[in-house]
Amino acid sequence: MLYYLIAIVSGFGLLVWGSGWLVVGASTVAGKLGVSPFIIGLTIVGIGTSAPEIMVSAVAAWQGNPNVSIGNAIGSNIANIGLVVGLTALIIPLMVDSTTLRTEFRLMLAVLFLACALLADGRLSRMDGIILIGGFGLLLGWMIYMGLTAHRTDPMGEEFDETIPSEFTTMSALFRLLIGLVVLIFGSRIVVWGAVNVAQSLGVSDLVIGLTIVAVGTSLPELSASIMGAYKKEPDIAIGNIIGSNMFNLLLVLGLPGVIAPSAVPMDALLYRDLPTLLVLSIALVIVAYGFRKPARINRWEGAALLTIFCGYQFSLYLSAS
Repeated sequence: MLYYLIAIVSGFGLLVWGSGWLVVGASTVAGKLGVSPFIIGLTIVGIGTSAPEIMVSAVAAWQGNPNVSIGNAIGSNIANIGLVVGLTALIIPLMVDSTTLRTEFRLMLAVLFLACALLADGRLSRMDGIILIGGFGLLLGWMIYMGLTAHRTDPMGEEFDETIPSEFTTMSALFRLLIGLVVLIFGSRIVVWGAVNVAQSLGVSDLVIGLTIVAVGTSLPELSASIMGAYKKEPDIAIGNIIGSNMFNLLLVLGLPGVIAPSAVPMDALLYRDLPTLLVLSIALVIVAYGFRKPARINRWEGAALLTIFCGYQFSLYLSAS
């Protein structure tokens, strides 16, 4: 058991390191090609921080463990809001000024309802996967459009200008991109191998392991990026990173196992525990961050409330597994 846990922790370290190199390399190459920092931030950086979830989901589905992929997609979103946003706001209250983010809040809820509707029949079919991945393509198109039209007036555009790296040569950036991708693939295989063996050793389902150990571990890049963004006085990036990651998770991370390994889903757990928790956290995030009649701000007690919900959910998973 200890051997498998060490493998998982080592795999997470590789995922965090690999995603960092992938983001730096891809962002630099895109910048050299003349792509605006706003578009880079909305697309490449967002996908890069979701790269661990994407790679783990693809590898798990390919190796015949689609429930690890499903648990990873749902659990990472729960961790992103409850753990990442909650902990970040608890450390530094977050102001939300970006008009682009206000639109993304609505899109995030729409994507969540789409995923719930597709899973309601108790299966994640290949057609479901195609629909979700098609939605991912549409989302990328919208983000590029927003990057072209809103970057001059949106405060998040200025924050991205300051975060996109420019000190690397094109060859150095391509090298980082390639190495980051290879490390991500290797790390994801280690994580899936360790997670499946831990599940078998403890006698718990792949879904629970995906919702707990794997989900929290693959959310580490989002946690790091959000806390750093908050400390650098870039709160819109901190929140935008989470909103983008959650949409990518439900569209691409959940879509991949549908295409690679269509399967039945454990409806009792998903319908009555996991998806309702994600729905509550998502609606709570929109309510506190949208600022309907007050400045859009996630303060410390609201962050503590999100973190408390996350901890309660993790405790319920522990009780169900014991």
